[in-house]
Amino acid sequence: MRIWLATAAVLFATLSVPALADRDPLSGAPLPPNSGDIPSPITDHFYASASIYTPSVKTTLRVDPSNAAPGVTGTPLNAESDLGLPGRVTQGRVELMFRLGERSKVRMDYFEADRSASHTLANTIVFGDQTFAQGSVTHSSLDWRMFGLTYTYSFYRSDRLEIGTGVGVYFLQIDAQGAVPAQNQSQEESAADPFPTLPLDFTWRISRRFALTARGNYLKATLSQFSGWIADIHEDVQYRWNPNFTVGLGYDSIRTSYTRNSGTFTGAFYLSYNGPEAFVRFSF
Repeated sequence: MRIWLATAAVLFATLSVPALADRDPLSGAPLPPNSGDIPSPITDHFYASASIYTPSVKTTLRVDPSNAAPGVTGTPLNAESDLGLPGRVTQGRVELMFRLGERSKVRMDYFEADRSASHTLANTIVFGDQTFAQGSVTHSSLDWRMFGLTYTYSFYRSDRLEIGTGVGVYFLQIDAQGAVPAQNQSQEESAADPFPTLPLDFTWRISRRFALTARGNYLKATLSQFSGWIADIHEDVQYRWNPNFTVGLGYDSIRTSYTRNSGTFTGAFYLSYNGPEAFVRFSF
C-alpha cells in the first residue's frame, strides 16, 4: 500500500508541474502569483496535509472456513467485545492535492489503523479453518489500510465557492489474525480490493482567513461473488495562518462493508471510524 502511495505521488507531481505555477516564456522561471488572488483552498495549486485523528471504531467480521459446505459459515464476531480490540485509536492521516489547471484536481489520501489484543473468549468461535474454544486466551490482530485516489472537476468555481465531482478509487486492505498459543492454533486471513467511488467536493471561502470544506466519496456495488459499499465523509474549518500555512479542525467518518464468497478471504466485514481531527497544511 505504501508503494501505491509513493508511486501515485511521483506520477501526479510530474503531471501537475505545468499547472503549479506560471513561468516566464524566456527564462522558464516561475512568475510571482497574481496579487489579486486571495490564498485559499480555491486558489491552492498544491497542498500537503497531516492530521491527527482519534476515531471511535466499530468492527464486525465473519471468516468462513475454506471449502466449506453450503450454509456453513464462520462465527459472526464483534471485534471490540468478542476479541477485545480497542474501540478507539489515535492515528495519523496524510493527504495530498494537485490542481491540474483551474477546475481539475487530484487528491490522494492514506490511512492505516492497526489493532491487537489478548482476550479470553466468552464463547466458542469458528474463525476460518480453526475453532477456538470457550475460555481460551486468544491473541488477535486486525490491520487496516486505505489509499484513496480521487479526481474532481469543478463545475462551479468563483473566488468564494467551488463545487466539483468526478471519479475516485479506493484501495482497501485488511489482515486479520487469531491465535491460541496454548493449543498451537493460529489462523490468518487477508484481502485487498480496489473500490470505485463517486465524489462530491464543496469549498467555501468564508473570509480572507477562514474557509470551510466538505467532501464525500460513496459507492455501492454488487457482483457475482462480491457485494459491498464504502462511504468516506470529511468536513472541516480552516484558518489560513499565512499564505502557505493553514491549521484546522474537522470531523471524519469512514465506513465500509462487504461480503465475499470467493478468493483468499471469504466471509463478511464491516468497519466504521468516526471522530474529530486536527491538521496542519502546507500549500501554494
